[in-house]
Amino acid sequence: MKSRSLLLYVLCLLPFLWPVLRGAAYPFIEKQILFEAGGGYPSIRIPCILALPDNTVLAVAAGRSRVSDWADIDMIMRRSGDGGKTWGPVTVLADAGTEVADNPVLIWDRDTKAVHFLHQVDYARVYHMQSTDGGKTFSPAVEITPQLGAFKGKYDWTVIAPGPGHGIQLKNGRLVVPVWLAAGQPLASGHGRAHQPSVTASIYSDDHGKTWQCGEILPDTLKNMNETVAVPMDDGGVMFVIRNGEPGAYSKAISRSPDGATGWTKPELNQELYSPICFGSALRISGAPDKSRILFCNPDSRVNLRPNRSGSGRARMNLTVKLSYDEGQSWPASKVIEPAHSSYSDLAMLPDGTILCLYENANKYVSLARFNLEWLTDVRDSLSK
Repeated sequence: MKSRSLLLYVLCLLPFLWPVLRGAAYPFIEKQILFEAGGGYPSIRIPCILALPDNTVLAVAAGRSRVSDWADIDMIMRRSGDGGKTWGPVTVLADAGTEVADNPVLIWDRDTKAVHFLHQVDYARVYHMQSTDGGKTFSPAVEITPQLGAFKGKYDWTVIAPGPGHGIQLKNGRLVVPVWLAAGQPLASGHGRAHQPSVTASIYSDDHGKTWQCGEILPDTLKNMNETVAVPMDDGGVMFVIRNGEPGAYSKAISRSPDGATGWTKPELNQELYSPICFGSALRISGAPDKSRILFCNPDSRVNLRPNRSGSGRARMNLTVKLSYDEGQSWPASKVIEPAHSSYSDLAMLPDGTILCLYENANKYVSLARFNLEWLTDVRDSLSK
């Protein structure tokens, strides 16, 4: 009788002990609020996160004087030295006076050990900054818009913006940043310009951010392609995961390039990547010679707030992270990070394999979720394997 009770006890514990026995970590997810509306910023939006090899984490968001994209907006930042467990105070990274400073992009340059930061001002000018001390300080902003003049000859834009979210560095050292261009007319309010119609392209640097060049504009086959995230591919190419306004589609589009600048394929809708017309993040967490693993994060809610009207009436909630093992062809694993109102997000990964997701909550908060692959896959997969 005692042996039977002991056996039952062991069997009950087995699901909890199995990750340890097989060399995997125990599944976990932790959440904390990093930015909260108030103190001059009634709205907090547009998260961007970057993890460095020494466990430093940089988190950037847009502190807005009001919800509008054309508000007085500052780029604000917090810095962590312990993998996102504890954080320093909120600091202002970019302030354009009463103009917009938004659309943050962070990139880690593994060759120079520098952090690159790009953003736009007034949706008319793009700036580059750099840190050589892990984000403790940044160089003065340098406008790079004149270097992007080639776009004007191909698309007469009135709005330009990078990202948002992290950029990437390819195996050959190239820095790649998605940008979107819009030919919008002045708004009826008299302040700002419409963000439609729009197209997507890339900018890149082959000299560690000293100069920037225009990549090709993607084939304009879907309506209003704009906010995009880049993923480095195992073959050395780049995959773009693209927000778009294709009528009735409500899914991300995918385009691929052999070098992050040229030869972009026709953007194709991916029905597995549902999107309520919202920015979503993607991140490679492993690749050759290891198993290919790419994450995607986006609100995955099918609730229609305006069933009798066209447009982006789908609710931004149910923030979901998905996993692909075949270079973005399919996404067999998924978990909900935040079931409530949630919108834009950005992804990063610590040296120990902990995944970071910085995401919006109801325009009032930007929160951080820390989790591992064991949580996402119900212990079916582990980076420690």
